[in-house]
Amino acid sequence: MLEDTSFAIHPGQKKQMENGGFNEIGKVIKFETAPNGATVQTESGDLKIVFYRSDIVRFVLNPFGDTILASSPAVIAEPENVDFSAEDSDEDILLQSAKLAVRIQKNPVRITVSDCDGNVLVREAGKGMGYTNSKEIICFKEMDVADHFYGFGEKTGFLDKRGEKMTMWNTDVYAPHNPETDPLYQSVPYFMTLRNGRAVGIFFDNTFKTTFDFKTEENDYSFGAEGGQIDYYVMCGPEPKNVLEQYTALTGRIPIPPKWAIGYHQSRYSYGSEQEVRELANSFLEKGIPLDAIYLDIHYMDEYRVFTFDRDRFPNPARLVGDLKEKGIRIVPIVDPGVKEDPEYKIYQEGIRGGHFCKYIEGNIYFGDVWPGNSAFPDFTSSKVREWWGEKHHFYTNLGIEGIWNDMNEPAVFNETKTMDLKVIHDNDSDPKTHRELHNLYGLMMGQATYTGLKKQLEGKRPFVLTRAGYSGVQRYAAVWTGDNRSFWEHLQMSLPMVMNLGLSGIAFSGPDVGGFAHDANGELLARWTQVGAFTPYFRNHCAIGFARQEPWSFGEKYEKIIKKYIELRYQWLPHLYSLFAEAHRSGTPVMRPLMLEYPHDANTYHLSDQFMVGDNVIVAPIMQPGTEHRAVYLPEGSWIDYWTGEEWAGGQHHLIKAGLDVLPIFIKKGSLVVQGNRKQSTKIKDEKVTVHLYYGDNTDYSFKLYEDDGISFDYEHGKCLTKEMNVACQNGKVELTITDRGDFQPEWKTLELVIHGAGENIFVLVNGVVKTSHKKQEKTFTFLL
Repeated sequence: MLEDTSFAIHPGQKKQMENGGFNEIGKVIKFETAPNGATVQTESGDLKIVFYRSDIVRFVLNPFGDTILASSPAVIAEPENVDFSAEDSDEDILLQSAKLAVRIQKNPVRITVSDCDGNVLVREAGKGMGYTNSKEIICFKEMDVADHFYGFGEKTGFLDKRGEKMTMWNTDVYAPHNPETDPLYQSVPYFMTLRNGRAVGIFFDNTFKTTFDFKTEENDYSFGAEGGQIDYYVMCGPEPKNVLEQYTALTGRIPIPPKWAIGYHQSRYSYGSEQEVRELANSFLEKGIPLDAIYLDIHYMDEYRVFTFDRDRFPNPARLVGDLKEKGIRIVPIVDPGVKEDPEYKIYQEGIRGGHFCKYIEGNIYFGDVWPGNSAFPDFTSSKVREWWGEKHHFYTNLGIEGIWNDMNEPAVFNETKTMDLKVIHDNDSDPKTHRELHNLYGLMMGQATYTGLKKQLEGKRPFVLTRAGYSGVQRYAAVWTGDNRSFWEHLQMSLPMVMNLGLSGIAFSGPDVGGFAHDANGELLARWTQVGAFTPYFRNHCAIGFARQEPWSFGEKYEKIIKKYIELRYQWLPHLYSLFAEAHRSGTPVMRPLMLEYPHDANTYHLSDQFMVGDNVIVAPIMQPGTEHRAVYLPEGSWIDYWTGEEWAGGQHHLIKAGLDVLPIFIKKGSLVVQGNRKQSTKIKDEKVTVHLYYGDNTDYSFKLYEDDGISFDYEHGKCLTKEMNVACQNGKVELTITDRGDFQPEWKTLELVIHGAGENIFVLVNGVVKTSHKKQEKTFTFLL
């Protein structure tokens, strides 16, 4: 392709702004208030301002026609009734809610959004909103020297995206995945700005190819699209967690996953037969390595026809699924969107007869080359098609399958553009639009079809869906993995900021392929990557055909022992992790967090890409270079305890930490709690007891919400769950723990134990006002039954 040659730097390519003719929207002609906001008539069209909440405001303008307030499928929120005031003067217009002030300069139009204290959040200065003669739209915003930018979904490179220019256009990228590889599979046109500890969010809800530019201009950043309306939301924070709550109030939050979905998963492209899958499962069981799911890649199908099994290689899939489920192991098959052109194939027949496939405006079906060969593609923008596709999953659920893996859903096509013809017309529920406009929605809508279909069929059980492609809001339906990475140390390093920025983008359930998908891993890399995977929200080992195998025992006993240790550790930490998934469901706060999310006023955290937090009190600082047993670790304010040794480290400092191959550096904040269960073979085995670990710190207070439900059903949506809100205060050798139960769900475990680390010889413990006598004293800990 020409863009892969020196033609890409031909002098004639520099023409977008020069020949496109950037036009500002002009001046204000008329102003009128409206429910929840106002309409400002400009020389280029009507600018509509809508307060969705007192802390969220939306701006919409169409310079090419009527401005409409319909949203993309990403937005599920409706505007609340917001009290606001409006003032119209000769120079400007001022709209104020309880938390936001929107000032619109009249000539030329310039927008400034401030908080209720007068702090400027978003401002247009030298440039404002506008459009080009080729019908592109663009918004310029002032960029402060103190600004740092996070989010943007799935992007390579470092955590802070200042100095970057990024494109949102769902793209199948097998190789390479480098810091300059852009775009990738996901399009999340949202970001968070952090300025001197204060955060503000912007969501640019435009489904065309969009661009975010923090590189070209010195004093401005911009976001724009190849078509459509200017349509963006400003969320006022002021803390990063507030921005996430606001953004996920608009686009939705993750459902609480079934517990088996957050266990360890094993995959390969491909496990090619029922016999191989059974042997794999037996190896895990014989070696005592925990496992909750085995994935079936495309070779399980009959010539890659979705909703089929190759009966020569998988003669009895129902028995296979049932036998493995009895052992605590689920089967997760891949389902791609491409439907093989075959007049004798039932799915193709139904798609043709029902008019379910993507078409050109003239009515002829679009065909593209993917794994099955010439294939048609369901038009997931149609609710009728989504319902049909979802219903087809009876094929899997009737076999006992509860999870589906969606791949190739950018959609990927084997051609020069890597995707569908942009002239294809999508029905879009009788509001037809081109693929050029709706391309980025394809994976989101396929995820919705898959999740909704499974949910209807699983008789109250929670489905699990994994997707490669998506748009804002995909978190409502699916977990996300970061695609076809490689078995390089650099890809291990890159996975941390990718997953952290996905979490900052509302996608709390994500992770990379542990060990790397393509190229050859080795034992050291797989061991170090598994250590990280034990604490990423999604934990799957996956590798490609033709490369070194990556099962935990693939590189010999030395590495197998370490890998097993950390897979077991994942299961020991599941009560804590599951509680954090429940928090993500409630508030949008991710499980795996960059340090800047918890310490937004600490400038040392703004660029930290090589360590992360689990919840608000655990720091993980992995070794991500070969042959290395030392690394620098930054610990923020407070005191921190080495999880393995109990050694105390001062906060607000960098430390050189030693960590042999079998050690993942983990630090627990002094004065806080960690909740653990038992090591076990799979989540099918229930915890006999849950242990609350308190890392004693004088003059400290801490709160944690231990969450529990049945781990399988949606009963939690109807209150059948238990939250143990734990508040602990430590002072002068005294521990006061208050536990408040919310909900009457009875967990499988009957024993709740408190272990206190790092206290002195004499410890006085009060639990809900009752004095506790030590049940068991060890060298460095005290144990109490709660």
